[in-house]
Amino acid sequence: MLKQHLHFKLSQKLSPQQIQLMKLIQLPTQAFEQRLKQELEENPALDSGKEKIDSELDSDLDNSTDDFAENDSINADDINVDEYLSDDEIPDYRTQVNNYSADDDEKTIPYAAGTSFTQSLVNQLNTYRLNDEERDIAEFLVGSVDESGYIRRDLSDIMDDLAFTQNVYTTEDKIQYVLKIVHQLDPVGVGARNLQECLSIQLHRKEKNADIELAINIIDNAFDHFTKKHYKKLLQKFDILEIQLKDAISEIENLNPKPGGSYAGNNRIVEHVVPDFAIKIVEGELELTLNGRNAPELHVSREYNNMLKGYKDTKDKSKSQKDAVIFIKQKLDAAKWFIEAIKQRQQTLFVTMSAIMVYQKDYFLSGDERMLKPMILKDVADEISMDVSTVSRVANSKYVDTPYGTKLIKEFFSESMKNDQGEDVSTREIKKILETVVDDENKKKPLTDENLASILKEKGYPIARRTVAKYREQLDIPVARLRKKI
Repeated sequence: MLKQHLHFKLSQKLSPQQIQLMKLIQLPTQAFEQRLKQELEENPALDSGKEKIDSELDSDLDNSTDDFAENDSINADDINVDEYLSDDEIPDYRTQVNNYSADDDEKTIPYAAGTSFTQSLVNQLNTYRLNDEERDIAEFLVGSVDESGYIRRDLSDIMDDLAFTQNVYTTEDKIQYVLKIVHQLDPVGVGARNLQECLSIQLHRKEKNADIELAINIIDNAFDHFTKKHYKKLLQKFDILEIQLKDAISEIENLNPKPGGSYAGNNRIVEHVVPDFAIKIVEGELELTLNGRNAPELHVSREYNNMLKGYKDTKDKSKSQKDAVIFIKQKLDAAKWFIEAIKQRQQTLFVTMSAIMVYQKDYFLSGDERMLKPMILKDVADEISMDVSTVSRVANSKYVDTPYGTKLIKEFFSESMKNDQGEDVSTREIKKILETVVDDENKKKPLTDENLASILKEKGYPIARRTVAKYREQLDIPVARLRKKI
């Protein structure tokens, strides 16, 4: 049995403008510029403000709205042109000094179009005398080289792929023969199937001396002892002095474990970080500026001004012309919303970063990470009376240029722990001290996690061994055994 009921429900829904604002806030400078460019292309009512607009259009537009209201079914209130048009006037938010910075000029990043890594290897093959079968195998092997310079596949798999995809039927011995030719290509070590082979290839290409010979012997015959840093076993196995082993290991440490990464002509686009903010110390005080590229000057385009003026001058207004004006109104609405969203984005970014800067003032004045205070998103959100999600959008993918380098904003956030005095200290402070202790340790007898926990406890930070292990891993510090040096 079907029944109808009336229910009153209060719900909160985001408007399209709010959604647009949230999406704009989370964009870093470069992505914001791309989004701005896209909006300018999609909405002809938006103009970047680089062209001059005739000031005489102001009076024409005022008159056009009145005439439009008298003759048409659409009221003047529906299209309040003055509300949308700024002509050549500079918006208020552009006059705020905080929106300017030294990099306000337009800048483009050129990318060199060079030869790809794979093509460079193929070009080198042309200097070798190879028959058709060998060339097909060599080119297939070169095509299997990854960005690090390795061929991470078994010869049997390569043999099968050659048969199925290239119609080349060969043997593993033949592939092994061609692979040795690939190993002669530059950069040295390319085409290796594992780290041991990569290091061995590089050592064999070096000019031979006692240290190189010993290094080759270690890599080829005692690689497992070397990787596990069993130096006593190496000394016994090769019956050598400690200074000899130290010199041989020094030769190995100077090798390149990723030969593909050394190729300077590859076409991989490197991501360039553009700081969204800049913090400077001026006469002992902190000064925050927003990257000028985040403050574009936007207004309605000249063409749309002329379209409204033309509609006013037309005596007989057809349905198609009325439809055109409705379309203009929609574009004007979209333009107004976008300009307002950009204005709010700038204000939100600046207010949020200002709160972070004030909260971490001691760090920004000194550059000492031990001065970082415990700070979570809610601390900043409460300070600026905004939602935690808004602060998260600002901090997650934005960078700030400081006197101590360009930093990711979310790095300034950290949890708190109690020291032996009962005071809240930042986990970043503990990690920095842990890093310092490891740097100063005796590398012949590295400190274990238990030893590190004892030292931190003596310094006033009572944390467990497993917590030390967690912080060590977050700092990319290996275990004690792998930090050992001869």
